[in-house]
Amino acid sequence: MLLRALLGLLICVAPEIALAADAPQFRLSPIASGLDHPIGIVDDGSGRLFILEQAGRIRIVDNGRVIDVPFLDINSEVSSPGVNQGGNECGLLGLAFHPDFKNNHRFFVNYDTIKNGKLQTCIAEFTANADNTHADAASEKDLLFYDQPFTNHKGGCIVFGPDKMLYWGAGDGGAGGDPFGNGQNLNVFLGKIMRIDVDHGSPYKVPDDNPFVGRKDAKPEIWCYGMRNPWRFSFDRETGKLWCGDVGQDIWEEVDIIEKGKDYGWSAREGKHDFKPERANGTLVDPIKDYPHTEGNCIIGGYVYRGKAIPALKGFYVYADNGRGWFAGLQYDGSKVTFDQHLLESPLHPASFGEDKDGELYVCDRERGQIFILAP
Repeated sequence: MLLRALLGLLICVAPEIALAADAPQFRLSPIASGLDHPIGIVDDGSGRLFILEQAGRIRIVDNGRVIDVPFLDINSEVSSPGVNQGGNECGLLGLAFHPDFKNNHRFFVNYDTIKNGKLQTCIAEFTANADNTHADAASEKDLLFYDQPFTNHKGGCIVFGPDKMLYWGAGDGGAGGDPFGNGQNLNVFLGKIMRIDVDHGSPYKVPDDNPFVGRKDAKPEIWCYGMRNPWRFSFDRETGKLWCGDVGQDIWEEVDIIEKGKDYGWSAREGKHDFKPERANGTLVDPIKDYPHTEGNCIIGGYVYRGKAIPALKGFYVYADNGRGWFAGLQYDGSKVTFDQHLLESPLHPASFGEDKDGELYVCDRERGQIFILAP
């Protein structure tokens, strides 16, 4: 999925853009460096940025300074073999702060580990100290584990929705071509986005309004299915829509609007195009956008921009391509895409976006160990 095209010039600042006069313009301004394979950026609501280092540490960037002592270090538990060789997709992949983190100090992570001799994904809860500056690895409370058959296509995104439910995404389990048909199999988490209530139940409750509750042939945690490798999804803080970038197989990358109970096609389809149509297990939903590998080869799902620093960008869904380094803006009116254009061509290999409490957007380059802000 991610991290395919990992060679490039070690350039710290992206060049200025040249595009149509009616397109919003921005540049990438570096704010932090020296990080070890950063693969996620999350704001806890205080203005601090928490950076996921793939091998198992969470670092705090406060006013542009990387705090020396990790916020959390679970490196000994995280499976990320080969991370320093650039080809592995396992590791610490997701972080979500509870909506009341300031007071209850609870946060959740998605990471890969070896358990009982098998590669598994773990969704776990941790508790920070009273001033939310550090979390002890011993505070871990595991919510669930599930097997991973291969070392790629892990997904790993984990976020709280406007409904205060916890959502997480899983890739199809890896290899190529979804060999076990996981994307269309409702009896496994792989190839899905899930939704749970972490404020009730032990260790969690399945919400009564999840689409597959009560079905014997489906896991009740599933919110939608037919995903190949949902590499970053986010809620628009203004409309509540859930946007997702799903990484393609051989030809097509896609952007989806995620809705309850829907089937997004993999591996019956890749994007809008037949892949193994005999596998279809429901009515397939088209992505709102797909693009071929002649244009890019590894989508990085982003955010709808709701910040103030770049007024012309407001309301645009900003996404990127890891292999080609470009950034694009997309507008969707609920039935069709009304704008979609590359906004910046860069030498970077963007790995993940992040959004701060004010709606400003950030991006990390895993190989360079740098964090950038989208700036006017």
